[in-house]
Amino acid sequence: MPALPSAVLFDFDGIIVDTEWAIYETWHALFLENGHPLPLETYNQCIGSDFATWSPETHLENLTGDSFDWHDLNTTRNIEIRQNLEGSPPMPGVLAALGWLGTRSVPLAVVSSSSHGWVDGWLQTLGLQDHFAITVCRGDAPRIKPAPDLYLEAAKQLAVPPSECLVIEDSVNGLKSALAAGMQTIAIPNRVTACCDFSLAHQVLPSLEHLPSALER
Repeated sequence: MPALPSAVLFDFDGIIVDTEWAIYETWHALFLENGHPLPLETYNQCIGSDFATWSPETHLENLTGDSFDWHDLNTTRNIEIRQNLEGSPPMPGVLAALGWLGTRSVPLAVVSSSSHGWVDGWLQTLGLQDHFAITVCRGDAPRIKPAPDLYLEAAKQLAVPPSECLVIEDSVNGLKSALAAGMQTIAIPNRVTACCDFSLAHQVLPSLEHLPSALER
């Protein structure tokens, strides 16, 4: 990949904030309450995408043979998730990487399969919104990850050729999306996605703390 890309596109969940562990914990607890584990290797099928790719709801119903009131269960889960995430800081290296890229005038974007309410709300809470030229989220393009639409929309809005964009992702679905868009990729696994095979990525880093040195090579 080029030493310094024309734009850097960051996934949000698991890259900017460690939200995915709290979300997984609520699903795992629900599965255990119903007599079944939820291995990370199984759960990762929906990371970075939505339940159209793979659904823990459908999986639990298939395992138990029962139906569930998902509206009430998900309402309770979402309350628990927000409580558990309250006061969460950015992931390691986020502030340094954003500052390093900012001093080099590289346009930055957040590209997420999550909603604007979730992503923009977090960026505002953390005071990070001014680092990013745009956020592209669910609803801004016809399809979410692993389809390439969101990343292509971000490149279009930034007026940067997709081949000159670098994507920072933590999920296989996110990588597939970026690669389908013709972009360069760096995978940064976290405690939810560390079990995944990231051989699709052009490069794998342990955290964003290593991004400046990776781009200076």
